[in-house]
Amino acid sequence: MYTLYYSPGAASMLPHLLLLEIGAAFQLRLVDIESGANRDADYLRLNPNGVLPTLAIDDQPCRETPALLLMLCERHPEAGLAPAPGTPSRNAFLQWVLFLANTLQPAFRLWFYPSDVEGVDAVALKAAMRVRIESCFDQLDELLADGRPYLLGAEISALDFYAVMLMRWSRNMPRPATQWPRLKALADRVRARPSWIHLYDVEGLTEWA
Repeated sequence: MYTLYYSPGAASMLPHLLLLEIGAAFQLRLVDIESGANRDADYLRLNPNGVLPTLAIDDQPCRETPALLLMLCERHPEAGLAPAPGTPSRNAFLQWVLFLANTLQPAFRLWFYPSDVEGVDAVALKAAMRVRIESCFDQLDELLADGRPYLLGAEISALDFYAVMLMRWSRNMPRPATQWPRLKALADRVRARPSWIHLYDVEGLTEWA
């Protein structure tokens, strides 16, 4: 049994989507960020960083979005959300998951919260992060240049859900991800899936549906 601690539209979207795709039994626990519930002592015992998501696996709290992606793929190989270990596709899968985790997602963090870096001009930092985010979109778009429907090829993987979740975060930026036609086509494929539609209904999301 899984328990997912989530906030609507936060990075908890990724494990939520993967759990729906897997078809595993899970329960949801809302953490209201606006009221500061992520800083409550009870939640900090689960996640000392006070961020989302946290996924309790067999009553053990686990955190870090890309780690949860890998854990769920390993625990449910039958879902086909990751290539098999030792294959060339697996190498690409790991490379691009870590690219999203180490390059694109942190850039979004600084775009939204430039005050995280003290003593730095916020306007300049946001401009730099915009360049980095758009460069990442360029690289993801290039992966699709050969006509493949998904980032690894013919079949959808957890990588696509991760990328589209991050693309969603750009929706109010000067150049959102949907301005790259191939990325928009990828997003449209993911947004048409029952898991995405169900998540929007459960989490009460409406924008970028």
